[in-house]
Amino acid sequence: MTNERNSMFDDQQFLLGTFATNCSGGMSVTKVPERWVNSWENNLKLAHLLDEAGIDFMLPIARWIGYGGDTNFHGNVLETITWAAALLARTRDINVFATIHTAANLPAVVAKQIATIDQISRGRIGLNIVAGWNQPEYEALGLDLPAGHAERYGYAQEWFDVVKALWSREEAFDWDGQHFKLTNILGDPRPAGHVPILNAAGSGEGRNFAVRNADFLFTPAIDLARSVDEIAALKAQAAEVNRPVGVLTFSHVVCRPTEKEARDYLRHFGQDNADWDAVDNLVRLQFAHAQSFPHDLLALIRDRMAAGHGGFPLVGTPEQVADGILSLHKVGFRGTTLSFVDYLTEFPYFRDTVLPILAAEGIRHPVKAFDIAV
Repeated sequence: MTNERNSMFDDQQFLLGTFATNCSGGMSVTKVPERWVNSWENNLKLAHLLDEAGIDFMLPIARWIGYGGDTNFHGNVLETITWAAALLARTRDINVFATIHTAANLPAVVAKQIATIDQISRGRIGLNIVAGWNQPEYEALGLDLPAGHAERYGYAQEWFDVVKALWSREEAFDWDGQHFKLTNILGDPRPAGHVPILNAAGSGEGRNFAVRNADFLFTPAIDLARSVDEIAALKAQAAEVNRPVGVLTFSHVVCRPTEKEARDYLRHFGQDNADWDAVDNLVRLQFAHAQSFPHDLLALIRDRMAAGHGGFPLVGTPEQVADGILSLHKVGFRGTTLSFVDYLTEFPYFRDTVLPILAAEGIRHPVKAFDIAV
């Protein structure tokens, strides 16, 4: 059943979240001194701001080694299960995802971790499933990266089948699969409601996995004309297996009182002070191992990789930023994540100037302020 407390399943508004605040640098591969510091203190302060503003979710990246360069972008990363549990214990309404690599985490352990956090949060935990793509991380963890997407997603499918069995069966059972052999296992406790499942996939095997298992598929919005066809195809594919799947994307925000201020700052952090060595490492690894970005477009968005990890640019005045979000809604996206160079200092201006426009346009509920017990 759908968890009534979980606003991820609120069809009446365009979903907004944040991305990668658990990672050093957030989504901006830049050397500017004000780039995001992913400390626990900063994440908790931000979570309170987001919760008060009615933002729907926080989504982390699970990362084990950085991308090098002068900043070693994403070299410092807070682990996502513990990060999510702590944030959910200190917030009221916002949903928080944990991002889990299937190859590095036993399904029975993750099933119990998520069920435990479901109680802590009263149903606000989500699970982002990653089948794996980054070979250097596998090597760092002492794991072998399967050569093909079919092998990775075949493993991920059985992994999630085990999780679902542990969340649904009420008596102990045995599991005799290709990858897992379990004896007399029982999932207790189980989540009280439906846990939102997210998956980012670009390959055919990944898309098949997402439409069969995920509530939300995460994909870049590089070209909105292209996105129209992509979203229609994904929804048709999901309809074939009788599953509704919302398509989410990710965006980077530079919102200032004037367009010139916004574009000047974008050039400052995303061009003049970009960590280009880290950007090139990131692009090289995407080409070599991942299909999250269409490879025919990846080389064309090197600048976007520096500014916001390839996210859709929302740059300009509050009205222009709101128009960009409205354009994502219009082409069929269910929601978007937001990133900033410094989330704590930049989000309040977005909250005060952009969110009211989105509410007036009818794609977001008006913000209702409340006090959070900390």
